[in-house]
Amino acid sequence: MKSRVLIAAFAASLIFSANVSAANKPVGITPDMKEAKVMHNGKSVTITRNQDNKNTVNPAFAKTSRPCPPFCIQPMVLAPGVETIAEVEMIHYIKKMSDGDDSILVVDSRTPDWVEKGTIPGAKNLPWTSLNPKKGATTEGIVKILTEEFGAKMKGDNEILDVDDAIVNNSVGDVIDYSNAKTLVMFCNGMWCGQSPNNIMNLLKFGYPAEKIKWYRGGMQDWEILGLSTVPGK
Repeated sequence: MKSRVLIAAFAASLIFSANVSAANKPVGITPDMKEAKVMHNGKSVTITRNQDNKNTVNPAFAKTSRPCPPFCIQPMVLAPGVETIAEVEMIHYIKKMSDGDDSILVVDSRTPDWVEKGTIPGAKNLPWTSLNPKKGATTEGIVKILTEEFGAKMKGDNEILDVDDAIVNNSVGDVIDYSNAKTLVMFCNGMWCGQSPNNIMNLLKFGYPAEKIKWYRGGMQDWEILGLSTVPGK
């Protein structure tokens, strides 16, 4: 009887030790990258993965069956020339931007109510409605984003009225110069979210070069599923 108790206790200790060791195993981003230090709103932020091996996904991104439309599954290739990227590439772009490469801008395309739940460190919030004339975006507002945020320039003596006509005629590229425009890395809530695709499609209509647009299709849902760091949005 005593030997059975000892065996049971020994087995229990093995199970406990296994659980403790499993809980303590480090969670890296890749085999060669444990963390990435980036800048967000002028402050240093360290991107890591949640180190709790038993952690589960943020409930805000746990739904599997949002009604479609509008929350329909997005394709892997959004448009010709627009590259679809994943988490490691996203971190690469954020790191380059944080290290001083001002030719890159990471854009959170979601509306502020979603951004308040948390965003990817280094991202700037430019809601999809701000580039959508059907949602009230003005020509002046669109031009301001294209020139002041994205690095495009007006060609020659063109004015806002010229851009207004060009938007109607899908010829904005004739009046705006994108040669020095930034590479935009855009995301929203996930593979079922249409906010960043809407931003991207409108930018393409405005003549923005497809090769200067990167799309993180997985968005916040995949980012949260992988336990990657988020920061409070404004």
